[in-house]
Amino acid sequence: MRRAPSYWKEAKKILSKRDSVFKKIIKKYNKGFLTSKNDPFFSLCRTIVGQQISTKAADSIWAKFEKKCKKKIKPKIVLKISSRNLKRAGLSRQKVSYLKNIAKAFKNKSFDINKLKKMNDYEAISYITKLKGLGVWSAEMFLMFNLNRPDIFPIKDIGLLRSISKNYKVSYPPSKRFLNKISKLHSGYRTVSTWYLWRDIDSEDVEY
Repeated sequence: MRRAPSYWKEAKKILSKRDSVFKKIIKKYNKGFLTSKNDPFFSLCRTIVGQQISTKAADSIWAKFEKKCKKKIKPKIVLKISSRNLKRAGLSRQKVSYLKNIAKAFKNKSFDINKLKKMNDYEAISYITKLKGLGVWSAEMFLMFNLNRPDIFPIKDIGLLRSISKNYKVSYPPSKRFLNKISKLHSGYRTVSTWYLWRDIDSEDVEY
């Protein structure tokens, strides 16, 4: 049975007191919470597949990618599959290159997940983005979904921006000033607020 992160319950109470708009969203999706497969390589592959495409498209390509890997998303398996074969799953040439690169980094241990656990969010983002193919958004997804960091606010995420625009009745995309206002209001638990704002525009659980 999967459990919510340790901070989840407390975060909901605090955010509900701070923000009346957000309180309604929490009530609407009260039983849900952030989940993680606790598999770093899986999370990074899932993030690569989901870059710059809709959730629906990402889910479709991911299903084909998993099939190619015979449901075993492991570095040595990804390295064994030819680039041509991976492209048949709907992956771009660039994304295939990124997946192969990450698989190599895990296999030769040049990427060390244990180092990340000792870093703060900024240090961790800097470390992750050294891997080719992983930008700030990808690093933020990893910190949220794999390491369950409580205070990640991915301001370049289209879904998050759409939901803020819808729920707070502001223009799309929201202004930098308004995003700063929401960021300060939800400070300390911005991972939780992001998850609920995503949920309000997509009923499917987001999982990496």
